[in-house]
Amino acid sequence: MAYVTVSAKIPRRLKELLDKYKIKPSPVIRRALEEEVKRHILAEVEERAKELSRRLTHISDEEIARIIREDRERG
Repeated sequence: MAYVTVSAKIPRRLKELLDKYKIKPSPVIRRALEEEVKRHILAEVEERAKELSRRLTHISDEEIARIIREDRERG
């Protein structure tokens, strides 16, 4: 896996506290960024799902069941 360096400016006091408690910022930053990206991905997926739901409201339950049955018969 290839890596890139990302830098951030933080208050001096925070850096002093990181040093005092021997906290390595890299894993903390990496985890925070991963969680933030995950939140954005989930929000995007939810929005797409809502849009699909709006588009599919005109299809009846019977039609959906028929389509599923046809798909199962093919597979």
